[in-house]
Amino acid sequence: MARTVHCIKLGCDADGLDRAPYPGELGQRIFAQVSKAAWQDWLRHQTRLINEQRLSPIDPKARRFLEEQMERYFFGDGGEQPAGYTPPSA
Repeated sequence: MARTVHCIKLGCDADGLDRAPYPGELGQRIFAQVSKAAWQDWLRHQTRLINEQRLSPIDPKARRFLEEQMERYFFGDGGEQPAGYTPPSA
């Protein structure tokens, strides 16, 4: 049976992650409060950030930036959008 969480991003009960997706306290907060669907949304957002800003995931500055954006995405103001990004219309 899937683990259910009240997703902080989606605002509803949904399937939770199977394990913490990130190390440390931030990973534990995400595990406890973020659904699988919201995590997949983050991965797409992170990919846009990496591509549009030409970030290298092995660069420590880029990793700090992505971690900060992850925290803002789930627990803050939603984080940055890549320059010129227009969300798809529903």
